[in-house]
Amino acid sequence: MTTPPAAFVVGHPIGHSRSPIIHGHWLKKHGIAGSYEALDVAQHDFSGFLDRLRSGEAGFVGGNVTMPHKEAAMRGADEIDPVAARLGAGNTLWRVDGRLHLTNTDGYGFLANLDQRAPGWDRGERAVVLGAGGASRAVIDALVERGFDRVDIVNRTVERAREIAGLFGPEAAAHGMEELSSLVRSADFFVNTSALGLDGSDVPSIDFTSMRPGAVVTDIVYAPLMTPFLKEAKAQGLPIVDGLGMLLHQAVPGFERWFGLRPDVTEEVRDLVIADLESKH
Repeated sequence: MTTPPAAFVVGHPIGHSRSPIIHGHWLKKHGIAGSYEALDVAQHDFSGFLDRLRSGEAGFVGGNVTMPHKEAAMRGADEIDPVAARLGAGNTLWRVDGRLHLTNTDGYGFLANLDQRAPGWDRGERAVVLGAGGASRAVIDALVERGFDRVDIVNRTVERAREIAGLFGPEAAAHGMEELSSLVRSADFFVNTSALGLDGSDVPSIDFTSMRPGAVVTDIVYAPLMTPFLKEAKAQGLPIVDGLGMLLHQAVPGFERWFGLRPDVTEEVRDLVIADLESKH
């Protein structure tokens, strides 16, 4: 008798993860005999966990990797695909013949969310990315891959923005916060990847109406669903896309890899996660 496939999300801490809700829903919806669980593994135990996963001792076909293990997964995987290699971090593991394969689906999730909720959002040429943390790498990589001619990275610490921009060649440029207003003017797309407004800091006032006609504003943060930037853009009449869809879509490739079926991101699964978010506040 074949053992049903089991997958996981691993992080530390892990109690906040909504991945079990997403994958659990898809397993149930499609009648798949399988499981998906959250694993709290401390940083000093992560290498040993990967060894158990590789050997088959852990009993998993693969899983998701979240903070703080995304970079450590790069050091422990046997086969790293080009996307994860470019970003220096991975979030999706699978085991094949005793070898661990790693990719990063964050950029895919970012693009798929926008494609679903704001078709045509990528017709412009210039994007503004606020923030230069780890998450911004996947976003900038996706924007460059999608064909934006210029991606302006704005960050409180401009040196950090320069480090990120240096990974992407002439399409990316680094700027300090004092340039934000002028950069937003005539931009085709704006995305917040920072914690501004959520970490006790003040949110800069932005005139989103100065962007080009048809411009879209998004945020990769999904808790809260309506971030300060999205509230401001919506009040100014611009189309907005929240960050929840990025979480939902980035889960699709892994589920297909582990369970053999490619699920759809529907309003049903979105509503399940929103209900969980609301129950925590």
